[in-house]
Amino acid sequence: MKITALAGGIGGGRFLRGLLRAVPDAEVTVIGNTADDIKLHGLHVSPDLDTVMYTLGGGVHEDQGWGRAEETFSVAEELAAYGAHPQWFTLGDRDIATHLVRTQMLAAGYPLSAVTEALCDRWLRHLPGRGVRLLPMTDDRVETHVVITEDGQSRAVHFQEWWVRIHAKVPADRIVLTGIESATAAPGVLEAIAAADVILLPPSNPVVSIGPILAVAGVRDAVASSGAPVVGLSPIIGTAPVRGMADAVLTTAGVDVTPVGVAGMFSDLLDGWLVHESDAASVAPVEALGIRCRAVPLLMHDVDATAAMAREALDLAEGVRGGQRNET
Repeated sequence: MKITALAGGIGGGRFLRGLLRAVPDAEVTVIGNTADDIKLHGLHVSPDLDTVMYTLGGGVHEDQGWGRAEETFSVAEELAAYGAHPQWFTLGDRDIATHLVRTQMLAAGYPLSAVTEALCDRWLRHLPGRGVRLLPMTDDRVETHVVITEDGQSRAVHFQEWWVRIHAKVPADRIVLTGIESATAAPGVLEAIAAADVILLPPSNPVVSIGPILAVAGVRDAVASSGAPVVGLSPIIGTAPVRGMADAVLTTAGVDVTPVGVAGMFSDLLDGWLVHESDAASVAPVEALGIRCRAVPLLMHDVDATAAMAREALDLAEGVRGGQRNET
């Protein structure tokens, strides 16, 4: 079975780990979000790609869900002693090695897709079965910027500053994907979508993780025309995100912070949608959108629980396989 997943960081990485437990012999391709990439201290940082890579490779800080396990911060402490900025985004010593290699390879002329493949050769080559291929959504520069108003003045900040330093406490006036107009899909992205037996949307931030991937030229059309069942898992339980501050960006995007609201964002793509068992009342409204829906446990307490979620998604995909894409 060939599975293609469009994934953000923490939620995406953890779901994919469960997916590999559920179907160890599957050929899995992950298309990762790069719109939250940022330059820090001269280094190119790809938070979502790295989180997926570390999680699947067994090197992630489990409690945080991001960053390296057994991390130290000597370089960050020295940078702070010099007064170097920014200080609101702390890079660990082990993590810096990844960013150094990425930055050096990019400076040497390698595209991000080739750099990602080289980095993953360390982390993912030992996975059992057919393993995982991690692809950036694009080799082009795309950055998520957030327009905010402070003290009566409107200004744009990088998404990471709004998310990490400001903690989304200042409402976003709008979210802008800088560079998306000229971005093209990275090598292998459209091919992985076309070849997929199943396309999955893991429980990632729908606006700033899944949204940018689908905004790359040709990607949304490729998913819509793939012929493969498309199944997503709600990142919202009740009226709150399972993790993080997805409610803040959904509100900015004018989307209801509910499983039904998020499903509506992808109603032109989805064949199936899983909501948490406590949101059983959402099943009928989602199905009114032309999307098959089930209410199942959706909390990733551990790998076994996550594998059960993945099996539910694949079972739902199998249930819609062979039929035409649902329409309202």
